[in-house]
Amino acid sequence: MEKLHAAERTDPDARWLTAVLHIAFCALLCSSFVRFLTHDQGGGPQRAWTVALFVTFPLLYTAGRLFAPTSPPGTLPTARHLVWLAAVTANWVVLLVQAPSATWCAMPLLFTGLHALPPRLAVPLVALLTAMVVVSEIRFSHGTLNPNMVVAPPAIAAVATAVLVHLQRQAARQRLLIDDLVRTRRDLAATERRAGVLAERQRLSAEIHDTLAQGLSSQRMLLQAAERVWRTDPAAAQDHLREATGITARNLAEARHLVQDLGPADLTDDTLPGALRALTARESRPGLTVEFRLDGTPGPLPDRVEATLLRIAQGALANVREHAAATRAALTLTCLDDRIALDVADNGRGFDPAARPHPASGRGHGLPAMRIRARQAGGTLTVESAPGEGTVVTATTPLTTEEPAP
Repeated sequence: MEKLHAAERTDPDARWLTAVLHIAFCALLCSSFVRFLTHDQGGGPQRAWTVALFVTFPLLYTAGRLFAPTSPPGTLPTARHLVWLAAVTANWVVLLVQAPSATWCAMPLLFTGLHALPPRLAVPLVALLTAMVVVSEIRFSHGTLNPNMVVAPPAIAAVATAVLVHLQRQAARQRLLIDDLVRTRRDLAATERRAGVLAERQRLSAEIHDTLAQGLSSQRMLLQAAERVWRTDPAAAQDHLREATGITARNLAEARHLVQDLGPADLTDDTLPGALRALTARESRPGLTVEFRLDGTPGPLPDRVEATLLRIAQGALANVREHAAATRAALTLTCLDDRIALDVADNGRGFDPAARPHPASGRGHGLPAMRIRARQAGGTLTVESAPGEGTVVTATTPLTTEEPAP
């Protein structure tokens, strides 16, 4: 019983319609029974049988509501419901033959059939009930035949049928639209999840490239240099080892911040100019001099802007160290009213920005990662270079934390 009327409990319109049908059925049945008792002059066994039919009729109707409920909208009626509908209709037909006052009890049956059955079954049922009503009215009429007895029942049945069939079809279209909307929302959510996963992968790839990968590359170069001079110049080898140890400590701090999803470790206790100045000091070494220049006075900067520019500077200087064969590099931070720009210039061998690195080289991740960072911060990144003429990487970001348009 708990599942019989679940739709009626959850749908206010279904509860309202069901209540109206029950009230109409009870009112018409009581009215017909009273009219039968006051106007029918017969007696004996036939009258007793008619009273029994009047009693059986509401019992069958109530039993159907309890044990043969209507199916959910958009589904075929169950065999149990069809058996109940046939039984209660047969009871009414027999009752109509015995007592013409039961004519208008057909209305609740008509609406019950239309509400529960598909149109291909409901329309014939309505036609049958209407014909029975007209025949009964004509059969028991006295005197001149009233045209309303013939015209009114089909007219009322036709209007009721048209309205309810239209509502059924409209509800079916709405269910299709709702199903499409649910599928679209589900597909959109899956697409957004995939986009989020790809964005997070890009972010992690850029973080690892600009921190851990670059640090490991520097450590490898320092350890190779220490190995070369290990026997001939132990002091220089120890310097290389100490520098590699320092890079290891910084990489460990970066890894911990990366796991905790925090900003760069250099920005934990310092501003962007201080972090850039410390970066240039670390990158300066024999054969490569890196300078830092500050143009303007930076005010409080959004964390996102600071982290973006520092990561771009790390990536650009890593490219200078590994690929440019430069002897000098300059890192310039320019503060303007509504934006801030970072320039990383070197006097190295340069390259053709339009050329793509060979896939088998395992290179070419630095510049795309820097472009992604700049775009995610709402800014731009440009590269000016030519073979033999050095390289200038310029990143410009607005002084705002608003997300850029996709």
